Amino acid sequence: MAWLSLKLPADADQAEAWSDALMASGALSVSIEDRDAGTEAEQPQFGEPGLDEPKSWQRNWVEALLPAEADVPALIAEAARQGKLTVPADYQVEKIEEQDWVRLTQSQFEPIRISDRLWIVPSWHEPPNPQAICIELDPGLAFGTGSHPTTRLCLRWLEQNVQAGQSVLDYGCGSGILAIAAVKLGAGRVLGVDIDPQAVTASRDNAERNKIEAMFCTADELPPIPLPNPPPEGEGAIAKPKAIYDVLVANILTNPLRALRPLLAARVRCGGRIALSGILEAQAEDILAAYGADFDMRLWAAEEGWVCLEGVKRC
Repeated sequence: MAWLSLKLPADADQAEAWSDALMASGALSVSIEDRDAGTEAEQPQFGEPGLDEPKSWQRNWVEALLPAEADVPALIAEAARQGKLTVPADYQVEKIEEQDWVRLTQSQFEPIRISDRLWIVPSWHEPPNPQAICIELDPGLAFGTGSHPTTRLCLRWLEQNVQAGQSVLDYGCGSGILAIAAVKLGAGRVLGVDIDPQAVTASRDNAERNKIEAMFCTADELPPIPLPNPPPEGEGAIAKPKAIYDVLVANILTNPLRALRPLLAARVRCGGRIALSGILEAQAEDILAAYGADFDMRLWAAEEGWVCLEGVKRC
């Protein structure tokens, strides 16, 4: 069985209308993607507590899956009529043939060498080096399989910097890969946080698959910062989760990193360390300056146009 894939450009004020109209006109599924993804014009969307978030990207691809026999021009014209929209001249149509999607997906993911002693290994592969620390991770709904340069940078940073027993906060945990690596590298208390409940679920599943103990929660479930001089707890009181960490790693994107600076800085203890990635080289100075208000910051490493920044929290 084959299908047709339609990609139609739409600005922010028309993307949702096109999505609804295409579904009403016979599309099997529709998604909206950022047309500027992977460029400096990328507009990240994030939903951290207390922060405003954009409702949509300014420039979008509306991507629809259509039956193979669909009359694409007629379907687009009908969608435009229903949504009172103008048909763009530069839409794209591609035929998608039936394939063994499981086998195709597996063929695209080989074990990833992070360093001599750290590997990311899909579940259908044998570990290339059984003596190394191997993280078993399959591609899923959440970001973080080790294939992106920012993930590799953060993994290498953790390998070189996490000390036995330290507490680690992975903010924007995605698949949980950084939190899992931190535990396998000897960290003590580890918490992964994400705004996406599906990422939290994926992280918990991956932690169970790797037989490690770590906690995961959504951003609005993160324990509050304690008062500077909290009153003593009474006898028998239940201990509250600790909210300050020795190490914080955040592999997200520049815009949310900039907006989250006060929140992330407050989660690192005096003298603790922070590692930030998801940052293009051209954006590094901006983030170094922003986090320099709380940390002694520097560029740690760069790969394929992306950087990892590190800092020590000033007392």
